[in-house]
Amino acid sequence: MSKAAPEWLALREEADAAARAVELLDPLRGCLPDGPLVVRDLGCGTGANLRWLAPRLPGPQRWILHDHDADLLACATARTVNTADGTPVTTHIDHSDLARLRAADLAGTSLVTGSALLDLLSQEDIESLADACVTAGCPALFTVSVVGRVELLPADPMDAKIRDAFNDHQRRAVAGRGRLLGPDAPSVTAAAFLSRGWRVLSGPSRWHLGAGQTALTTRWLREWCEAAVEQRPDLTADVGDYLPRRLRACAAGRLRVTVHHVDLLARGRTPS
Repeated sequence: MSKAAPEWLALREEADAAARAVELLDPLRGCLPDGPLVVRDLGCGTGANLRWLAPRLPGPQRWILHDHDADLLACATARTVNTADGTPVTTHIDHSDLARLRAADLAGTSLVTGSALLDLLSQEDIESLADACVTAGCPALFTVSVVGRVELLPADPMDAKIRDAFNDHQRRAVAGRGRLLGPDAPSVTAAAFLSRGWRVLSGPSRWHLGAGQTALTTRWLREWCEAAVEQRPDLTADVGDYLPRRLRACAAGRLRVTVHHVDLLARGRTPS
């Protein structure tokens, strides 16, 4: 996908909210401390994670919003958000590189969270993040992480080729960052926390896109195909035929798309 832009994040916010694994909320609440919460939202974008999660947790809450994009941070702090008991959330911004987050940075933090984040990280990033959370004793909730599975109905022989090329594109090497994990990120993240003695709970978080999400489906289709062709230029001609057909079906309300994601909650073991 291209660099996150406010309009793309706004398009996907409703689908993300509908997809989230609400069954992780009770275990999450059970591992949070009593009293005021301090939440660090990594790669916060326009604040969708804040707007969804904060009203489902007790107050008072202070959210520290991490992102490298100042424009997105401005969007994230523009709206007032209330906690489950009606207390307004206070927000602070942090431009620091989340890949350099250390245990000392998490002192006093109740929860680390991030949405649609893990696929943008490398193995080194994940190991460092798991180290920081475990050492600080800070639970982590990562939501709406892609797993590389997509289903389109009606099916087309090109679906699998584009999916595989897109997944490979997500695993590309980035200068100064190493190789991104893409759809492998959730399993790598779970393994990182498990290897450090923590428990990991997971729940599916699927986008179900149909006639009511034409704008999102159209944008997703275009960028899905664009990334596939960037990874495999030999698919250019086939995608040139495939994409218009799929867009016509989408516009007519005949296309259904399921994009599979997963939510992960990592937390320390409760003493027996």
